[in-house]
Amino acid sequence: MTLSDVFDRLDHPRRTITVYASAPQPDVTAQFETRGTTVGYCSLPDETDQGFLVVRDVDGFAGSIGLVEVREFLEPPVYRPWDAALVDAPYRTLLEVLDETLWQSLDRRQLLATSREIEDRAWRVGRGTLKVGFQRLSALQAQLPVYERLVDDTALEIHVYGSGDWDPPSRPGLTVHTDPGGEVGQFWFLTFDGGPDDQQACGLLAEERDPGSFAGFWTYDADLVDEIATAVRETDD
Repeated sequence: MTLSDVFDRLDHPRRTITVYASAPQPDVTAQFETRGTTVGYCSLPDETDQGFLVVRDVDGFAGSIGLVEVREFLEPPVYRPWDAALVDAPYRTLLEVLDETLWQSLDRRQLLATSREIEDRAWRVGRGTLKVGFQRLSALQAQLPVYERLVDDTALEIHVYGSGDWDPPSRPGLTVHTDPGGEVGQFWFLTFDGGPDDQQACGLLAEERDPGSFAGFWTYDADLVDEIATAVRETDD
């Protein structure tokens, strides 16, 4: 199995998203036009200050997200995993409701904010295996203080993958896989196995289709997280 196989086999949930607002929201609509998702608009009275989204799937009502939360995800703040503000960050509601949606255009900031959600879970659990694909190891330089604290203050086993355009310092608990085989270096990915509790498992897989623009998804399904991790291991062997 390869990472491309996981991408192609993703069972895209059929969803309908209705935007309730006093005026059409073309920037929001464009963000949610993804495979398997139909986006509609319903007008609210002009005096309404804040709108919201209603998400429905094959089972009916799946959740509601305020436009405040949606707009935050368009250019999300980036916290460190242990920052208290991350726990209550409004955009996390969107991550929970719209998991396993294959987004066609995610930028680096959105992926970094989503990555922080996964790293935060790993930080709070404190045990288990976290795998991270940086594409190029030089991208780890800016994030090295985060990963140094993760290995210093937890019992996590962390594996980092990327092309060898930078030589990271050696550190116990942090295993660096230089120039991984196959297509591992083509993807931005994170997987956390949940440690002792697979209910905490989460993952992210994204492929750069255009410079700075990625197609990708995140998931809280332990089986799908394991598929991504297994594809990374098999490709790197």
